[in-house]
Amino acid sequence: MPTILLESEINSDVKTCFDLARNIDILKESLKRTNEIPVAGKTSGLIAKGEWISWEANHFGVVQHLTTKIVAFDSPNYFVNEMVLGVFKSYRHEHIFEEKGDITIMTDRFIFECPYGILGKLVDWLFMKRYITKLLKSRVKILKFIAESENATDYTSPYLSPMREV
Repeated sequence: MPTILLESEINSDVKTCFDLARNIDILKESLKRTNEIPVAGKTSGLIAKGEWISWEANHFGVVQHLTTKIVAFDSPNYFVNEMVLGVFKSYRHEHIFEEKGDITIMTDRFIFECPYGILGKLVDWLFMKRYITKLLKSRVKILKFIAESENATDYTSPYLSPMREV
């Protein structure tokens, strides 16, 4: 199965990075250019173990839905979301955080597989891996910017988020 491993250094404490990574409003912001929107489940604020979210997206003219659930959670060290419904054969996204001095190393390990046998494997390697890597890097860029700003704690409250639509 294809695996994407992305390590990012963030000049912020591990708890802030952990909470920013599970902030649905930040994830929504990073997906704006792909027009992906949360339509059910936890659609705003900080997601936690056992909670789920369904996304709707239009890729290649086809409306698609993807539902993931937080299946493992150990604040502020890691959380894992897995697909429970969607177009992938399988999908697991591990978010791992390690504090080293004044920085946090955030590791995204994204393991996925497209359906349809050999055709799916071809799509995995030719297109999907690059596409998902680009999405992950976009999310990290926004997360890093916020984490390193003076207003980072505004985004880590489970009740308040500057990006939340009112």
